[in-house]
Amino acid sequence: MSGIAQFWAQSDGIGRAVAALLLAMSVSAWVLILWKAFSLRRARTDIARGMAAFWAADSAASGRSHLASLDREGVLLPLLEAALAGPVSTSLAARGSLDSQLTRRLRDALHRALAQLQFGQVVLASVGSTAPFVGLFGTVWAIYHALVGIAAAGTITIDRVAGPVGEALVMTAAGLAVAIPAVLAFNLFGQWVAACEAELEGFAHDLRQMVVDRALEQA
Repeated sequence: MSGIAQFWAQSDGIGRAVAALLLAMSVSAWVLILWKAFSLRRARTDIARGMAAFWAADSAASGRSHLASLDREGVLLPLLEAALAGPVSTSLAARGSLDSQLTRRLRDALHRALAQLQFGQVVLASVGSTAPFVGLFGTVWAIYHALVGIAAAGTITIDRVAGPVGEALVMTAAGLAVAIPAVLAFNLFGQWVAACEAELEGFAHDLRQMVVDRALEQA
């Protein structure tokens, strides 16, 4: 802590602003990492359980009831509601119109579900890509600030140069420490979202086929 206090005391306004920015980026990244790890794990579990419970039900109403109790993240139920919304025409001539209406409603519901699952990914990507450069800027500025101070003192020795430069390199390490967890989490969550997307697309396709088949049977 004494080294951090000394570094903070020797820094100027720009150096402190860079350190504060890195701290804010780290806090925001870790909050998102913990929250998304919890929500995406729950969504993956609920998707698997909810789809199995829905297709095991004896009716759409019973399946919807099961789905509502299992879909805690709210990504499956909107797809079912989109598929069952509105009057379903029983005319064979209207089959093309029914297909297009179902496709449009299910597509919109799927996009909303994916947007919910992908929330925060942009922040993680931004932190992972910019934090090293922010830390590098802090290092360059701290070295410049240290060299200006050494030049103003009028005496240059290895001790007076090595100490400030070594402390300035802490900013680069801090930038990497902020960026690496954000990048790893972004890649991991991207795989989880892609897995959820594949399951949701399959569920939407099956729902669309179920409604179309029901309309043909009633025709």
